[in-house]
Formats: sequence, structure tokens, C-alpha cells
Amino acid sequence: MRPPQAPATDNATAGLKYARLAADLEIDVASEICPMTYVRTRLALDRLQAGQVLGVMLRGEEAARSVPETARLQGHEVLEEAAGEDGLVRVVIRKGK
Repeated sequence: MRPPQAPATDNATAGLKYARLAADLEIDVASEICPMTYVRTRLALDRLQAGQVLGVMLRGEEAARSVPETARLQGHEVLEEAAGEDGLVRVVIRKGK
């Protein structure tokens, strides 16, 4: 079963153009550095029920690599990783059990 997909959007403030998966909760950790990017992501995931979806906006190669990798290692499913022209990355994570 595929996750629901919202129509393509143009988020002018974030400089992103891509199809955005619907999320139950969105957080922006673009101003954070590792390891706080995942700490804040983990805290947000803790607020969700299993199966709910979290959208995370972040910046930087290390965060773009470590947030999805750590989420997978902890049993969550990464549904989308999309980079914008200005260096922002949106990661969409479905919470595991």
C-alpha cells in the first residue's frame, strides 16, 4: 500500500519543489546541527502513534544522511527524501511499532 501523496507544491519560503507526502506532523530542524537534528526528530516521533507520518525539514549533508539512517535503524520507514535548490532536505518518516 502506497502512502497518500499530496499534489506537487511550490514552497516559496523553503525553496522546494517536489511532490509532498502528507504528514501527520511537520517539524523544521534546519537551524539545528547534529546530533540535535535527530534528537528533535526522535522527540517528534515519540509524540506519534505507530503508522503515523512525520515530515522533517533539515539542512546539511550530515543531517540528510544521519536522520534517515538512524530512523531506519530504530525501526521506522523512510518514505521520502527530497532535496531543494537551497540545500534544504525534507525527510518523511512513518513511525514503526
